[in-house]
This record gives sequence, C-alpha cells and structure tokens, in this order.
Amino acid sequence: MSPLDFLDPYTDLALEATAAMRGDAQTEIPGVRISEDKLDHEITVNWVEVISPEGEHAIGKPMGNYITIDCAELHRRNRDVQEAVGKVLIDKLDKLLSLGPNTSALIVGLGNWHATPDALGPRVTAKLLVTRHLKDFVPPEVAGGLRPVAAISPGVLGITGIETAEIINGIVERVKPDVVICIDALAARSLERIGTTIQIADTGINPGSGIGNQRRGLNRETLGVPVIAMGVPTVVHAANIVHDSMEALANEFKHRKAFFQLFNTPGERRLMIQQVLTPSVGQLVVTPKEIDDMIEDMAKILAGSLNAVLHTSITAQEMLKYVN
Repeated sequence: MSPLDFLDPYTDLALEATAAMRGDAQTEIPGVRISEDKLDHEITVNWVEVISPEGEHAIGKPMGNYITIDCAELHRRNRDVQEAVGKVLIDKLDKLLSLGPNTSALIVGLGNWHATPDALGPRVTAKLLVTRHLKDFVPPEVAGGLRPVAAISPGVLGITGIETAEIINGIVERVKPDVVICIDALAARSLERIGTTIQIADTGINPGSGIGNQRRGLNRETLGVPVIAMGVPTVVHAANIVHDSMEALANEFKHRKAFFQLFNTPGERRLMIQQVLTPSVGQLVVTPKEIDDMIEDMAKILAGSLNAVLHTSITAQEMLKYVN
C-alpha cells in the first residue's frame, strides 16, 4: 500500500466514484453514461451505466448498471417518505430483474449479525416472505401470486470459517435459483449518504470491499446465474472525514493562513493525515450513534420492496405491512 492509498476516496457507490472522476466541472467520463431524475419527497434517482472497459477502469467498477436512490428525508423516519422510497425501489428492481411468472430467487443477506452496522443483510432476510417450501402446497388462487423464494444469511468468515462465496456456490448448485439477490452494508465517501441512499446493481458484489476486506466476488461469472446487488451505506472511513474537513479549511484560509500554504495540494494533505492517523487508528471506519434505528428502517424498506417485487399478490401499498 502506498502512503496515499490509505486515503483514496474509496466508495462502494458508483455515483460517488463517478463524481470523484468528474470533479466540479462535471466533465464526461469515457465509457460511462449518467442520468438523473428528481421525484417527489426530495427523492433523487441516478442511473450510472458503465458500458466499456475504459469506463470500468476509470471509476473502478465492473461494467453494468448502478441505480442510486437518494433521499435525505429518510433521516426523519417519516412513513410516507419510506413508502415513497420503497415504491421507487420496486420500480427500479422491476427494471433490473425482468422476472417471469415462475422465476425462482435466492436472497442472500451478507454481513455479520453481531455487528449492527454490518447487519443489514441478515435483518432483511429475516423480514422476507420465503415461499420455496410452500409453493406446491398453497391453494391455486394464492399460488399464482407467489414466486419460489429462498433466503439465507451465511454469516462472515470470522464466524463460520467458510468463505461466503463457497457457501453460496454450494446453495446455488443445489437449489438452482434463476436469480440471486445479495444485500449488504456499504461504505460511502460522504457522511450524508449514511442511511439515506440505496444502491442496486446488476454486476454482483464483492463482500467486505468497502472496508478493505475484499472477499471472493458473487456475480454471474462465479455463480452461473444473474446476480443483483442491493446495499445501503452504513459506514464512512474516518480518514475521509478528516480529509474533507482539511479541504474545507484549506479553501477557506488558503489566502490568509500560512499553515495551509505549507500543504498546497490535496496529495500533501492526504499524506499528512495518513502520517497522523495510521499509527493510532489504522483504517478506522465510523458509523452514527443512531445506527440501530437506521438499520431497522432500511431493512424494512428493502425487505418490503423485495416482497412486493417477488410476489405479485403484494402491492406496493402493502409492502411495509409484511415486515415487522
């Protein structure tokens, strides 16, 4: 690791990766298409499409589609806002999944259920309507509105001693789902994204990548079926917070204070932060104190939306009624 790698603005969010490349000038990135829609309840939807190896290399994300749903009002825990975000999520999932009437799905809740910031995946799977074991036994009038859905929370390597990809590979080989949907907690570049942003992508996922603990990927190449990734940012690298603060101060005092003139470039400031932080805290990540409520709220939105997408008997209006 080079001295500056520690403070690279790493993020699991494709939108933040493109923003870092585009800068304030909002220049085009070769091989990347970006669109934005603003909806009611101050919801913003961004669609990032990486269409070539050149774009893949530029932003460090595999080729595919990345949809980001952002709503700062989620912090207020307003049910109307949560339902509105859920309906948008249902619409975007429908576009990525293209489900048939009998499509089978395996939902994988990634993460450590003992660590709240990493427990989003297990919390979502606990709230899902799983039906694979019931599909052949329910009345015909009900069966038509249900798809075969299975769910698993495989834990993490430190708990099970087994790589997550090994567990999921074995289940996929046995269960043979038509699609795998992975849910995981993400790392963001910006504090404002924590608990207010949802990303879905058709490129799969690398568990643990956001905190520098990347494991074997879960994607079409490794599992043999389409893999949809869903996630919510729950942590930010402490170094990014310090760096943003330093940049703000540098911009404010660059013509008035000699201290900031000693560190003229962002690279010099990154190096100084690395020298201060690394010996004592290493690659520290932080999460807000209200993370318990945040994880619970986001788990309900994700689980409710998945229930409504996977089972046609559940409407968008009813999606939050099926989780607790």
